[in-house]
Amino acid sequence: MHEKRRHPRVAISVPISCELAEGKTLSATAADLSMGGVFIEAPSSPPFGTELIIVGDFPGAPGLRLPAVVRWVSRGGFGVQFGLLGVHETRAISALVHRGLGSS
Repeated sequence: MHEKRRHPRVAISVPISCELAEGKTLSATAADLSMGGVFIEAPSSPPFGTELIIVGDFPGAPGLRLPAVVRWVSRGGFGVQFGLLGVHETRAISALVHRGLGSS
């Protein structure tokens, strides 16, 4: 059972890299974005609670780096909750979400 989401979500398809501890990286795709987090499609998933940095060239925000924590894992991917974001990151995500909501 899922609780009601706090933030509207928009579908996206952005190639990303997830920087994990000890210099490990995971290539994946950001598939579903909100102000609170993102669903990441990936062939493997880090365990619940893993801290990582999402790096990607999001529309209007190339080289965006987003701190996050894995909050759930499912077949085909995992969901993360964003950590503390700066003004630049918050504005970039807000613009992407609003652009996506306007086009639906």
